[in-house]
Amino acid sequence: MVVDHPRKITVKFRPFLITLAITAVLFLSLAGGSLYSILAQSPLNLLEGGVTKNPVAAVFVPKQAPVMVSLLTNPDRLESFARLIALPQNRRRSRREIRQIEETLLAKTGLDYSTQIQPWLGEEITLAVTSLDFDHNRDNGINAGYLLAVSTKDQQLAKEFLQTSYSKDAIAGTSDLVFEAYKGINLIYQRSREINSKTPLSASAFVNNMVLFANDPIVLKEAINNVQVPDLNLKNSTAYQQALDTIIDPRIGIVYTNFPALSAWLSNLSIPELPEITQTLTVAFSLKSEGLVAQTALIGVSGANDRPAALSNPVGALAYIPASSVLTAAGTDLNQLWQQIETGLEKDSPLQQFLNRSITYLQEPLGLNLSKEVFPWVQGEFSLGLVPHPDGGEPDWIFVAQKIPGVNINEVLEKFDELAQDQGYSVGNLSLLDTDVTAWTKLSTAINKGKTNLARLEAQVSGVHGEIDNYVIFSSSVEGISQAISNTTPKLLETEEFQHVIEGLSPENDGYFYVNWTETQPILTQKLPIARVVEFGVKPLLKNLHSLTLSSQGSEKGIRRATIFFNVGV
Repeated sequence: MVVDHPRKITVKFRPFLITLAITAVLFLSLAGGSLYSILAQSPLNLLEGGVTKNPVAAVFVPKQAPVMVSLLTNPDRLESFARLIALPQNRRRSRREIRQIEETLLAKTGLDYSTQIQPWLGEEITLAVTSLDFDHNRDNGINAGYLLAVSTKDQQLAKEFLQTSYSKDAIAGTSDLVFEAYKGINLIYQRSREINSKTPLSASAFVNNMVLFANDPIVLKEAINNVQVPDLNLKNSTAYQQALDTIIDPRIGIVYTNFPALSAWLSNLSIPELPEITQTLTVAFSLKSEGLVAQTALIGVSGANDRPAALSNPVGALAYIPASSVLTAAGTDLNQLWQQIETGLEKDSPLQQFLNRSITYLQEPLGLNLSKEVFPWVQGEFSLGLVPHPDGGEPDWIFVAQKIPGVNINEVLEKFDELAQDQGYSVGNLSLLDTDVTAWTKLSTAINKGKTNLARLEAQVSGVHGEIDNYVIFSSSVEGISQAISNTTPKLLETEEFQHVIEGLSPENDGYFYVNWTETQPILTQKLPIARVVEFGVKPLLKNLHSLTLSSQGSEKGIRRATIFFNVGV
């Protein structure tokens, strides 16, 4: 059936689908960035951090979907709450940033949010990649299935919007508007008249108070099948339900990922490389007065037996990390932690590959095999810091490990000294701030620039280690270890910001991974390509991000729990 519409149409429908999809992601980050300065000054809390409901649209999404992102509150609710409690200067800032995002998203669609979308948009926006190749047709390449589910508070207005949107191409004579009944649901989609058209078809359907959009009618039909056969959908997935059961705090959004399928989608593959592997991550985002909190549940890690968190207070090894540290890790029993990671993740899984690449990046400059030469003897407290060098250039590493009975630390240090000598370094002792330390150095010559052009002798320091109290400290420079052992150098544990971070996390945890984003961002985006992807994906949040901290809370019912705290503000 071909339907014409007499009015002049200015709406571009397909860009609108992309707009709503991106909105779901951006408002998650915007909530943390724009509203922080308001929430921090108010005794109120936005819906106590969010809502207790889960994505309704999960019934349309298959269990094997690579990824699903859900915003669980109307964007206007966030904005209205901000206006209600904001001081005048904060109200203007919040309103301005929200409008900037709306204008950017809608710039190329011909849409006006306040008149065409706002009147019918409900309390949920869910975007999912539902399949890696929805038609399984080798002749037309690999075509992933995309589903956008939007709740509506006014079905009639939503239907009128859809009719107006679809009619544009029908009036232009480039497509037919097709109505098809499928299992009691009316599907509407465009059948292109253009030969060899590469433009994806637009398809939609109403199911109760949800309006579904997809890039092909096949995707819509599969979504309806998932509702009518509960065993097929994500909502009834045992793993998904178990993950949500461990996350009890109210939330404003949910992100679900199936790592093997997600890796295949990113690589444009029709099937996962290792389909037998099951690894999923569920993340719930909550608003807190301190910032934005992401609670995570990781499933599919072998050996993830129930294990309570190891710590109830920050480890003492943190007392030697300078306040200027831009990246810090701290915890206990690094050897056991690595063994859990190494044995818990499949050898070729995406997570294992990422961790291996990260370890390689860390150990190559040191000339060490961390998993064999460092991790085994670090069975007590440990901390690691990346500290800017006073003279600029490459930052310094500082590593602190607790000395424990059963580990002959003198033998460990002797092996490191021998390794340094094998690589051509001289090993010598010196006194530094009333502490005896050992330095690995290489001598070289350089020419003085100027009238004399005389040669001078320079010592290149590769590493320094020393013992203080019940800890052994390593650093990549004399300056670095000096900051660690100095009583006058401010320490990270004493700073107001780090104490603020700790308050936003559970006191029961396995340690912290802290990143001062303001200072670290240039380093991470240069050294780790994945950081550039993360930065692009949550840029509105990163605009106001001061730091982020990851803290693990052990395992519950075979599910590994962790929390990420985003400290944001002005």
